[in-house]
This record gives sequence, C-alpha cells and structure tokens, in this order.
Amino acid sequence: RISRLISKKMKLRPYQYIHVLDRNKNVTRIELGPMNFIKQDHEEITTGHSPKDMIVLKPYTYALIEDPVLIGKDGAPEEDKYGQVKVKHGEQVIRTDKEFDEPFPLFPGENLIKIDKLTIIPRNSALRVRANRDFKNKDGPKQAGDEWYIEGPEIYVPQIEVDIVEMQSPHIIKENEALKVKARNKCQDKYGEVREAGAEWLIREPGFYLLGIDEELVDIVKGFVLTDKNALHLAAIKTFKDCYGVERKAGEEWLISSTVTSMHIPDINEKVIKTIPLTILNKHQWCYILNPREGNVNQMGKKILVKGPKTFFLQPGEELENGIQDVFVLSDDEALLLRSLEGFKDEGEQRVAGDKWMIYGPSSYVPPVEVEIVEKRKAIPMDKLEGIYVRDTKTGSVRAEIGHTYMLKAHEELWDLELTDTIDELLTRAGESRKDKSKLVTYKCPFNSAVQVYNYKKKTQRVAFGPDLVSLDPDEQFTVCYLSGGTPKVPGKIKTIHIEMGPTFSGDLVRVETSDHARLEIRLSYNWAFDVDRKDGSQCAKIFNVRDFIGDMCKAMASKVRSAVAKTPFDAFHKGSAKTIRGSIFGIDESGHVGDDYRFVSNNLLVFNVDIKSVEPVDIETRKRLQETVTQAIEITTKMQEQEAQRLSDKIKQEALGVLERQKLSDNAKIEEVKKELIELQTLSKEAEFKGVAIAEAQAKGKAMEIDAQADVDLANLKAQAQSVREMAEIETIRKKHEIELEYEKKLGELKIKKAQSLSEIESKKFQSIMDAIGQSTLVDIAMAGPEMQAKLLDGLGLKGYLMMDSKNPVNLFSAASGMIGGNGVNMSFPGEDEEEQKDQKEYFTTNLIEKKK
Repeated sequence: RISRLISKKMKLRPYQYIHVLDRNKNVTRIELGPMNFIKQDHEEITTGHSPKDMIVLKPYTYALIEDPVLIGKDGAPEEDKYGQVKVKHGEQVIRTDKEFDEPFPLFPGENLIKIDKLTIIPRNSALRVRANRDFKNKDGPKQAGDEWYIEGPEIYVPQIEVDIVEMQSPHIIKENEALKVKARNKCQDKYGEVREAGAEWLIREPGFYLLGIDEELVDIVKGFVLTDKNALHLAAIKTFKDCYGVERKAGEEWLISSTVTSMHIPDINEKVIKTIPLTILNKHQWCYILNPREGNVNQMGKKILVKGPKTFFLQPGEELENGIQDVFVLSDDEALLLRSLEGFKDEGEQRVAGDKWMIYGPSSYVPPVEVEIVEKRKAIPMDKLEGIYVRDTKTGSVRAEIGHTYMLKAHEELWDLELTDTIDELLTRAGESRKDKSKLVTYKCPFNSAVQVYNYKKKTQRVAFGPDLVSLDPDEQFTVCYLSGGTPKVPGKIKTIHIEMGPTFSGDLVRVETSDHARLEIRLSYNWAFDVDRKDGSQCAKIFNVRDFIGDMCKAMASKVRSAVAKTPFDAFHKGSAKTIRGSIFGIDESGHVGDDYRFVSNNLLVFNVDIKSVEPVDIETRKRLQETVTQAIEITTKMQEQEAQRLSDKIKQEALGVLERQKLSDNAKIEEVKKELIELQTLSKEAEFKGVAIAEAQAKGKAMEIDAQADVDLANLKAQAQSVREMAEIETIRKKHEIELEYEKKLGELKIKKAQSLSEIESKKFQSIMDAIGQSTLVDIAMAGPEMQAKLLDGLGLKGYLMMDSKNPVNLFSAASGMIGGNGVNMSFPGEDEEEQKDQKEYFTTNLIEKKK
C-alpha cells in the first residue's frame, strides 16, 4: 500500500510542470511547480514519468510554438465548456524574451518547434522578407508574396506572417568601379527615377550600396584608366545623353581621352570597341591616314599625310596605311623611283597620272598622297669583269652595262637573261651559279680550250680561246657540245661548253676479226689536237662544225683498223699488230714507212699517235690457250731468274764468310792490345788514388782547423755586435724616457698655465660682476665716506673689502686679494706709504670716478 502511494506521488520543483489527463472528463490540465502532486486513479500524467522544465528564453532568443493556446483579454488561456484549453490548430506563434522574461510552460496541445537566436541585421545591410499571407503591419497592409527590406542596424523579431528570404549584404563600390543594376519589376531607383521592368542603369558613387527590393546586380563594371598614352573607342547602342552631357546618336562612335577625364566607366548604352594607343611620330617618321574624320563624319576613300614630330589618336573609322613609316633617307648612291597616282603639281612641274621619275640622294623624302613609291634603287657597283642587263621600258631594247657603277634610270629596269637548263647546269658545275639572272653571264674558259658564242639576233658566231672570261651579250647563247664518252664510246655522254684544243688522248675499244676468223678486242688510245690558226676566224669556226668530233674520230679510226685486220691472219697480226694498226690509220708510203698523222678536214682535227693498250681474243677458249702459253713462258723465265739469283746468293755468302774470319782475327789482336793498356791504366789509377787520399786528409784537417778559428773570430764579433746593440738599445730607451718626461713636464706646465689663466679669468669676471652689481655711484659713495661708513656700506653690500687703483699706479693683485680676504673689517690699501700719500691718491681716485660718472 505504501509503495503504491509513493508511485502516485510526483514532486514538482519551481519552474517545472506536468500535463494531467482526467480520464473521467477526458480533459487535460496543467500542474505547475513547486508542489507535490498525488495522482488519482482516474488521472494520467501525459508528460512522462518526470516533470518537464519550463521554457527559458535567453536574451535575444525566441521560441516557435505550434498549435498555440488562445489567450483571453485578461491574459489567461481560454477554456471551452469542458474546461479544456483552446488551441489554434495548424497555427504557430513566436514568443520572445521580452514578452516572456520568466520561464513559461507549454499548455496541453502546444508543441515547441525550436528555440533560436534573433536575427541581427548589421549596419548597411538589410533582411529580405516575404509575406506568406495577407496581413497588416505598421507600414500598412501586405499581400501574400510581397517582399520588402528591413534595414539595419536592427534586431529582427520574426513574424509568423513573414518568411526570411535572405540577408542582403551591401555591395562596396570602389574607385573606378560601378554597379550595373537591373530592375526586376517597375520601381523607383535611389535617384527618384522610375525604372521599367528589365531596365538597366549604373550606380557610380563610391561606397556602400544596398540593392533595392526590385533591383538585381548584373555585373560590376570596371573603369578604364585613361592616360596621355591611350584613349577609349566607344559606340552608342542607342540614342542617349552620356555622363558628360553630350547627346549620342545610335551607332555613333567617338573617343574618350585623358583630356576629357582620367577614368571612364562605360555607360549602359555605350559599347567599348577597343583601347586606342597614342600614335607617336618622331621627326623622321610619317604615315598615311585612311578615311580621315572631319567633324563626326569619316571621309571614306580619302587619304591624308601626317609628318612627324606629332602625336595623335586615330579617330573612329580611321586607319593607318602600312603603319608608321620612316622617312626615306637616301645616300649619294641611292634613289627612289616614283609614280604619280593622279595629276598634281610637283615643285613647279606638272605631273600626270602614270608619270615616273627619280629622286636622287643625298636627301630625305616623304611621298605625298598623290605619289606612289615603286621601289628604292641603289647604284650597282661593278668591277671591270662584272655587268648587268638593262632594258629600256620605252624602246624595249636590252643592253649590257659592264665595268662601272650604274644607276638605273626611271624608264629602265633590270632584265633577266634566260638560258637553257643544260647551260645553267653546266655553269653551276663550273662555279658560275646564276642566283641573279640580271647579272652578266660569264664563263671561265679553261687553258687551251675553245668556247663558241652564237648571236641569234645577228646570226653570227664568235670563238674564244682560253684562258679567258667569256661574257654573253643579251642576244647571245653558248654553244653546247654533246661528246661521246666511256669505253667503248657512248654518244652524248659528255656535255660541255668548251672544247679542249689538245694535244690530248681518247681511248676506245674496237672488235676486229682476222682473215682466219679470229675475233679480237683491241684497246686503243688516240692522241689528237686541233690544228688551226687562232687568228683566222674561218678556221676557228671549223672546230665546232662537227658536233661530236670524238665519236666521229673513233668511228673512223675503228673502221680503218677493222679493214686492215680483216686482211691479216692471226699469227701475223699477233707478231706485228702495232705496225698493222698504225699503218691502217696513218697509211704507208712508197718506201714502206708508216705516216706521222691523220687529219680530219671538216674540223681540222689532227690524230698524230695511236697507242695499243691491249689485244685480247673475244673467244674464251682462245683466250685461255693464249693465257696458258703466256703463263708457261712467264714461268720458264721466272725459274731461270730464280736459279741465277740463287747462284749469285751463294757466291756472295762465301765471300762474306771469308771476310768475317779475317775480321775476327784482326779484332782478337786489337783486344789483347787494349787489355794491356787497361792493366797499365788500372795500376796508375790505384797509385793516384792512394796519393789523393793522403793529400785530401791533410787538406781536410787544415781546413777544419781554419774553420774552427774563423768560427771563434765570428763568434767574438757577433758577441761584440750584440753588446753594442744592447747598449744602443739602452741609450735609446733612456733617450726616449727623457723625451717622454720632458714632454710630460711641458704638457703639465701648459696645463698649469691654462689653469692659472682660467682661474685668473674667473676671478676677473667675478670681480667685474661684483663691480657691475655695485655700480659707479656706490663706489663713489664708498670712496667719499669714512672708514667706518665704508665698512658699514661694504658690510651691507656683503663685501669683505675692496681695492681702488688706476692704470698709473699698479698694485700687486695677489697680495691685495689676500688682504681683502683677510679680516671682517674693511681693508683698504693704496700704493703710498704714509697717510698723506694715501689721502692724495684717494682724492685723485674719487675725482676721477666723479668725472667718469658725469
């Protein structure tokens, strides 16, 4: 029974509460502490087994309560007819620390959602809130969805009808910046201007800026810093009046430079095209400006010339033609080729469009807008072996200028001489590369060679012999020779401009067949030369009559050799091949002698020798047999030479052995004689050795005694020198000591004198100060008063004594000073000895003082 009673009892401390359900009435009530609550059988505690603490709101906090009770006019909760407290279902209420500064409980049906701190709105900030229902506050009625700002500094107390959207922080507008703001709805900006929805504008004032409730930030616009080196190219998006009060039309373009402002923030209706740099022209520069601007209109297609020194900004629509250009400075070997673009008057001369003329140096030139510079020309320096091809543009004639410096005229131009690819290749191979085709074409004709040049205009030819430098006129070309080469000869293998005059040789391989049908290959070498008179032009021209004279010569020689060998059997040809071949080429006279040469009349080619290098059968079996025969003959000859060499070697060997034996006997006899001389020399050497040792020992002992004596003498000298050094050092030390003492006494005396002078000056200044303090009238009174009066006056003045003197009667100041200091009474002393003299001097001194005072 006791335990049941204890379980029904609950202790409620202060600021605690419980909810009790009366199951009979089905009504829940609240019980507040402090109390001891005893639960009845029909009652149930709905708050749990332990009491609930009341809600305590700290400063600047609030509690959000759901389903709050209805509060009557008396401030107490309203109850229905059953005694149950009434609640607002689905509603919420906010209770703050100011309204509920004491702890409060939750009534039955109420729920605590949260306890949170009040929102603190900082300075220059605002809280963006939105109405979630229609209601009326101190600013007037609000409709659901309305938004407004609660600006700080303020502590915001939440309202059930209001939702917090966000904390709006201020935007800091720095120098050279602006805020680009857009209206979300129709509103009135901070300047009082009505803005339509979607309108944009700039906030330029530096500092804090809080966006309006219907404003949103689009961008932060950076300003452009303008210096004297740059400008800003702007364009108007639509017609408006800019921040400088100038009305701008839509599409208009203009410049803003440092002369207008040092910093520009582009407006909403302005578009920044680009930054224009300052164009700087020095005194040696110029430029063309295309489409120059006059007023606000560009003169399209027009061009003006601007010369330095000058600085300017390119206006909108203007541009530089070919940029900034330097003044053409011409030296004495330079010139400019000019062409007139339109008619104008040039230094008194009328020019028409298309005229060409030259400006020669030394000078400087800036072309006007009516003139086009075709090219800058430079005088072409040429050695006596150099040249160029020049074409006259008026007549079309071409000529070569050789061996002097030449400047092209206005109606002249360089002309390129075109050569065939073969000639270009041969010239390049010869080291005459043609990078510049307008230069004179030259060819170094080698020694003992000939070059043919053909003039297509005159249809003439000329032959040059080397060594020589051959040059071409504009209408001339080299004659290229295509010669046979290789062994056997192949036509057209050699391409050349020059032909060797000889004597030289050419080799060939000729196949022949003997009368007994033996087929042979003969290697021949022909010595040839051109036999012409170089002064005779007709003979010189014959050299190039035969295009491939090497091939023709070899063919003719081979034909003669084949016809001769065909008439001769193999054995006869093998024994006399040289005579057969030479005879077939040079011919045989009536006496049987072979001729000396063979001449080709068509080009005066002379063949004067034939060298037979080899004769080999074409048939392999015949070649092998011939080779075996030759090999056997060579072996026989080799064996005979070996046997002869062996016999000579044996003979030389026997002779060498005899000479060697005789030499051995002679050498042995000489060795015995040398041994005898050696023994005699050894005896003499030992005798000289014994004598030398004795003499050396005696000399060494004498030298040692002499060294000891000399050492004693040197030691005595050194000791004497050391004693002398010590004595000199002592004397020097004493001298230095005396000098130091003397300097010390001197310095001490000077210090004493300075001290005495300082003391004397101090005493003098002291006495002077006392005398100045006493004054002349006092001194006169003292002098005229009696001794007793003087003593009283001095005592009244605080003086122990005084001394009267003048410049005519000197006084011993030191003894006088001691007398003045001596007693308490007045101590007067004068130079005189008796009273009469003192009286006279006293009167004299008093008279002088009176006169000085007057």
